[in-house]
Amino acid sequence: MRKLSLTARISLLFALAAAAVLLVTGYGLSRAVEAHFVEGDRHELDGKLELIRNLLARADSPAAFDHLPQQLDDALVGHHGLAVAVMDAGGRIWFASSGADFPRALLSRRRCAEAGPDVRCLPGGLWQWRQQGRDYRGKVAVLPAADGTLQTVAIVLDIAHHETFMAMVRWMLALAMTLASLATAGLGWVAVRRGLAPLGRVTGLAAEISAQRLAERLPEQELPRELQDLAAAFNAMLARLDDAFRRLSDFSSDIAHELRTPIANLMTQTQVALSGARGNEEYREILYSSLEEYERMAQMVGDMLYLAQADNGLMRLARENVDLAAEARGLMDFFGAWAEERGVALRLEGNASVAGDRLMLRRALSNLVANAVRHAPPGSSVDIRLESRSGWTLVSVANPGEDIPAEHLPRLFDRFYRADPARQRKGEGKGEGSGLGLAIVKAIAQAHGGRIDVTSAGGRTTFTLTLPAG
Repeated sequence: MRKLSLTARISLLFALAAAAVLLVTGYGLSRAVEAHFVEGDRHELDGKLELIRNLLARADSPAAFDHLPQQLDDALVGHHGLAVAVMDAGGRIWFASSGADFPRALLSRRRCAEAGPDVRCLPGGLWQWRQQGRDYRGKVAVLPAADGTLQTVAIVLDIAHHETFMAMVRWMLALAMTLASLATAGLGWVAVRRGLAPLGRVTGLAAEISAQRLAERLPEQELPRELQDLAAAFNAMLARLDDAFRRLSDFSSDIAHELRTPIANLMTQTQVALSGARGNEEYREILYSSLEEYERMAQMVGDMLYLAQADNGLMRLARENVDLAAEARGLMDFFGAWAEERGVALRLEGNASVAGDRLMLRRALSNLVANAVRHAPPGSSVDIRLESRSGWTLVSVANPGEDIPAEHLPRLFDRFYRADPARQRKGEGKGEGSGLGLAIVKAIAQAHGGRIDVTSAGGRTTFTLTLPAG
């Protein structure tokens, strides 16, 4: 089943809202007109009762009383649909005008509530009933005559013309409401189409954005206020996609660059080996050299798989209490010969422990120390500092050297990123030289619920690994 468009839904809601408002308005108008007719009929009936009261009050002799029916007939001349009946105290109807055929209950019951279910009681003492397909509205009053006797007077008004008018009014109101609802739906459709035109332009712009045009943004200021938040969120998403796509492109280029060098070395060595006859020792040296390149490539592939697991949440942490001071001393022994060869001293200060994966934390600390030793100038020292602070354990690895520009600091933990693009890959000695070491440190820190930060100022670069103490 095809769903309604947003324009059709809003137009339909406009039509329903308009119909509801018009229905309530029409109902109120109909009731007001009907109440006006009831009030008008009450005034007319009260006026005729007052006339009959005066005639009865002036009939002070038998001759005058006998002349009273003629006077009543004369008083009712020209009042079409009006009928009057008068009954004396003995129950004899001594006067009834032409057409005064209405239920005797109107004369025998002086209270409307006693007349039965067929009679409707209206405000002002009015009775209303239906007889032989016509509607009537009347009133009953007991009036004194001049001789002191009580006369029951019933006066009735045929309201068929009222009902005809009200039926016409209701039909016209229904027609007007239908037409108004349809007109509202049509105008609402036009208004919604015009109002949603900016959304259509946004959709068109979004459809034109591709991988080659991720730098484009939607014009937020040109959109209505209701769409500005949507455009801002969409632009923020584009910015994240642009950054991720750029990083992925850089990552792909870096992978190709990093793998090209060892593959080229392997091809060159193989071609040299095949260019002529060699002795066993020469072949052995070529194989050892090839093995180094294979190990470097294997290490790179292993690191990339490790980071892929971290990105997909597949790293499994074996939590245990890890003495970071003992791990740091072990790494100092491991890197000692290499550091001494480079003229760099290793120093440890403080004690701390965390709950985490021992092998992962050792690898993170190893990458930080290797990175510091690699970039520390001869005659300097790499300082490892451990401390606990407010439920967190801080591991700082600092080395002197040239300051890293501030614009490079946020990207030092990106894969294959180098602050100096011209610097060639260094693989001498121990340590990570492919540009993945700091990215692995960041992944391990995040897996443990921590973070890694870097500062570089005053000729000193410091990496700080912050981990939960518990």
